[in-house]
Amino acid sequence: MPVKNRFAELLPEITAWRRDIHENPEILFETHRTSALVAEKLKAFGCDEVVEGIGRTGVVGVIKGKSDASGRTIGLRADMDALPILEATGLDYASKTPGAMHACGHDGHTAMLLGAAKYLAETRNFDGTCIVIFQPAEEGGGGGREMCEDGMMERFSIDEVYGMHNWPGRPIGEFAIRSGPFFAATDVFHINFEGKGGHAAKPHDTIDTTVMAAQAVTALQTIASRNADPIDKVVVSVTSFETSSTAFNVIPQSVHIKGTVRTMSPEMRDLADKRINEICQGVAATFGGSVEIDYHRNYPVMTNSEIETGYAAEVAKAVSGDCTEAPLVMGGEDFAFMLEERPGAYILVGNGDTAPVHHPEYNFNDETIPAGCSWYAEMVETRLPVR
Repeated sequence: MPVKNRFAELLPEITAWRRDIHENPEILFETHRTSALVAEKLKAFGCDEVVEGIGRTGVVGVIKGKSDASGRTIGLRADMDALPILEATGLDYASKTPGAMHACGHDGHTAMLLGAAKYLAETRNFDGTCIVIFQPAEEGGGGGREMCEDGMMERFSIDEVYGMHNWPGRPIGEFAIRSGPFFAATDVFHINFEGKGGHAAKPHDTIDTTVMAAQAVTALQTIASRNADPIDKVVVSVTSFETSSTAFNVIPQSVHIKGTVRTMSPEMRDLADKRINEICQGVAATFGGSVEIDYHRNYPVMTNSEIETGYAAEVAKAVSGDCTEAPLVMGGEDFAFMLEERPGAYILVGNGDTAPVHHPEYNFNDETIPAGCSWYAEMVETRLPVR
């Protein structure tokens, strides 16, 4: 079962949807226009039910098969939100919203799932129910968590759930997946060092927070190099260092640093949390200062279920001829929340030789659409075969 012919026919229409969404990006939960567009199209396709407002601005469509002897329900998810990036593609359909762009391909994910929904509503060649899930706020807002907390899985009796992400650098339409931990847990920290400010010419009268915080930044790197087992995965990155004074002749009263921690296991997550607190408390005490630490556990590790990963890989092989093992990804993905509630899998589809995601010159490759739509649709027809 290669790429379905219907998606080749629909490609111009789906491409137009994608480019319209690209031209009108919306960030986090502010996907009002996109959500309305999705709901309008799902209703026009003839979905049996369309529900808006799940997870604030999420949209869910219900498509019933020609029979329901199995009584089973498969969920398919796409994300809708953009990023706070100034677009630099020069495209005819470039973002019309300054400082916002679809730099991760969520416009493509939404368009592909809409294409699959149109096909599934037309054919209904499956036994059971398909739930199409359009999620806001994947980029740091936890929209997947909020849709789950709104009771989506229970309300629509979802048994399995599947998602997809485009992947620059992989050939167009080729797939990759892995079982078990796949995308990293993504935690963030804010650390505020307090000392005694003063004149730069009289450092002995101060408690220098710049030196204090600089020592902490260096010491935090020992979590990965000296505390973690070398075969485990942990990244601790300090990404911001702000002093309370920017004058050349002032030792600042306080310094604020922030950053992110990426891990692939609960044990490493606990270790990083514990050691960040211990190291910063110790450094502050050594210099005679104080410290406040806010460590926030954000997205958990995204873990693919073993059996469902096999199903997803087999469908990918049928669509494109191959499905390779994907590498571990230290980026985060809040589809993790849905996989904590139901078995399922997340797959990568090639976007070709394009700029990387989260780059101002990135653009989703429309040639990927037929393969992505086919995988979504075939997951339903394969997992819910007509008997």
